[in-house]
Amino acid sequence: MREEKKYSIEWLGRTLTIKIGKLAKQANAALTVQYGDTVVLATVVESKIERESIDYFPLMVDFEEKFYAAGIIKGSRWVKREGRPSDEAVLAGRMIDRSIRPLFNEESRKDVQVMLTILSVDQENDHDVVSLVAASAALALSGLNWAGPIGGIRVGLVNDKFIFNPTYKERAESSLDLIVVATAEKVIMIEAGANEVKEDIIYTAIKAGRKEQAVIIDLIKKIQAEIKINKKEKKEKLISPAEEAEVKAKDKITNMADEWLAKNVKNILFDKIYYSKGERKAAVSAIKNGLDKYLFTQGASKDERAQAIAILVEKAVETAVTDEILKNKKRVDGRKLNEIRGLSAEIGLLPRTHGSSLFSRGETQIMSIVTLGSSGMEQTLEGIEGVSSKRYMHHYNFPPFSVGEAKPLRTTDRREIGHGALAEKAILPLIPSKENFPYTIRVVSETLGSNGSSSMGSACASSLALMDAGVPIKKAIAGIAMGLASSEDMSQWEILTDIQDLEDGQGGMDFKIAGTADGVTAIQMDTKTLGLTDEIIDITLKRGYEARLEILKVMNKAINESRKELSPYAPKIESFHINPEKIRDIIGPGGKVINKIIADYGVEIDVEDDGLVMVCGTDKENLKKASDLIKLIARELKVGEIFLNAKVVRIMDFGAFIELTPNQDGMVHVSQLAPYRVEKVSDFVKEGDLVNVKIKEIDDKSRINLTMLGLPENEHLWQEEKGKSNGFGQLRFNNNRNRFNNNNRRNHQNRY
Repeated sequence: MREEKKYSIEWLGRTLTIKIGKLAKQANAALTVQYGDTVVLATVVESKIERESIDYFPLMVDFEEKFYAAGIIKGSRWVKREGRPSDEAVLAGRMIDRSIRPLFNEESRKDVQVMLTILSVDQENDHDVVSLVAASAALALSGLNWAGPIGGIRVGLVNDKFIFNPTYKERAESSLDLIVVATAEKVIMIEAGANEVKEDIIYTAIKAGRKEQAVIIDLIKKIQAEIKINKKEKKEKLISPAEEAEVKAKDKITNMADEWLAKNVKNILFDKIYYSKGERKAAVSAIKNGLDKYLFTQGASKDERAQAIAILVEKAVETAVTDEILKNKKRVDGRKLNEIRGLSAEIGLLPRTHGSSLFSRGETQIMSIVTLGSSGMEQTLEGIEGVSSKRYMHHYNFPPFSVGEAKPLRTTDRREIGHGALAEKAILPLIPSKENFPYTIRVVSETLGSNGSSSMGSACASSLALMDAGVPIKKAIAGIAMGLASSEDMSQWEILTDIQDLEDGQGGMDFKIAGTADGVTAIQMDTKTLGLTDEIIDITLKRGYEARLEILKVMNKAINESRKELSPYAPKIESFHINPEKIRDIIGPGGKVINKIIADYGVEIDVEDDGLVMVCGTDKENLKKASDLIKLIARELKVGEIFLNAKVVRIMDFGAFIELTPNQDGMVHVSQLAPYRVEKVSDFVKEGDLVNVKIKEIDDKSRINLTMLGLPENEHLWQEEKGKSNGFGQLRFNNNRNRFNNNNRRNHQNRY
């Protein structure tokens, strides 16, 4: 596998190429996958020794976005090296992790690291699906004990037609963004964002996607067969007689422990209904204590007892919970299989925030808080897909007290980023456009208690808080986590509504579905099986819809539509459009005009290239004054318009200049001041006077000629024949004099 090999297929109108044997030769497996001009390097490394004192399989999936892949140098003036992964990279890594993890042997304690490095992007083919294919191929060729390969595909929906692996442009037009990952037989992972798409369409899309991605699995299997990859077999270790005796002693203790657990676990777990997480934890502790005492009476040492408890109890509990569900349709907390825990919803908890809510489902309790800001508060995103911005943000926090633990606070972890992004995806389709609601919106969900899908609780709480804040979302959004109990061979299974703690074990799934009463807005599914059948997916979607409706009823009792008024503590925004050609007038030279408005009225002003102006402030009066001033500056003057109480700003021999807007003056010729001849302009008006004028003409050089004639509002100036000529020294203006003064007029009119 050290010489370079190349394999190509045509996949959905584009060439996909896998190259092996050239790069990263010291890894267990390394290869590149190219789709269009997007190229991903995938490497797999397994450590040679097992880690001790851990009770989980140590899999690491790292997703590395390199700016050079897009020909970009980082925009920061001081830091040019790639730093902490972007949220998008974290989410892509988590998606791949959820896809490959179920197919590993969970009992292994050897570190496995899968690294996906983005080497090139073409801004057309999304690199997350390409990376998924690369991870599958690399693992399949690594020789590790992994039950792949898998394939992955993105499915879009444009004009009621499915599009597979849509381009970025097609994704922007799509009402569905679905990623389906599957083995040759079953679905292993689902992730989706949707614009209220019906469950039956989602189901059809999943089946269609699984069919179209099958060629990837076939290609990887073909490469496996040609390269003759053999999975690593567990080698028999030569042991001494003393070590052999120790193994036999451990086996004896394991057998004794298994016998005790088989007799006692079900009796303890199901001797009564355990309504709370604390009660169920106490029951599990009772099992551990009982086993410890029993093994002590059988002569087992402290270390032997601790090891048996760590390895065997959790598995025995999961088996007992699953068996009871499959055989008797009985859950530890006494609920029916399709029953949701107790629900409650409140709004307006906090007095000074812009919107707040509290949503509870069983012991899962989420408080969400909304903060509104100007459009200038939008988040700027910089990544290998270029620079973009987002005006709706959802942040999720998971403090240790939410699960009754005492731990030091650290920076936001991958789980918090993932849960926040899922709830954000669920709400996003209902967020109003900037034109209809020109605010930047930040929602923070604080997990106050966690026991079963706090991310879906966050979607519910966010919906309530947004309505409480007066954000005009048309419908409420709710979410639910569906689970599964199944036998090892999947011959028996039952779907569970609203899973919690002990129900999320081997043979299960975490199928999160969010949406409105009219359709799905987000899905995230991962499983601890070797995949889900079409029937399981179909029934889960239908029962998830039923559960969602039940949750929405409770939420609608708290608030069934967005408040008509914003919080008095929220900033107010007035938005309007102006002629884009007038933007430079609002800005002024060096920002002089706009900065003065901001300083004078204490507002924030954002101007879009298309002429959308958004003025934000907390004082309504100043907000209106600033908005009126901007509209005045951007006003497009027309012949016949009348300006009352306009200010005289300059007197000349031939006429007076009148301020019409802060950056536009017009000129009243001396002959247009009164219905009689005026001797001197300064005898009729003075600088600072307020007069009434009408636009008589706008010439081809945009000079504005005004008149005071014909306006009843000026009658009082003419009653005493103010400034009237006595017949001598009447001003005479010839063409030369007019030409002499044209420069003065033009310079004055354009002084802004």
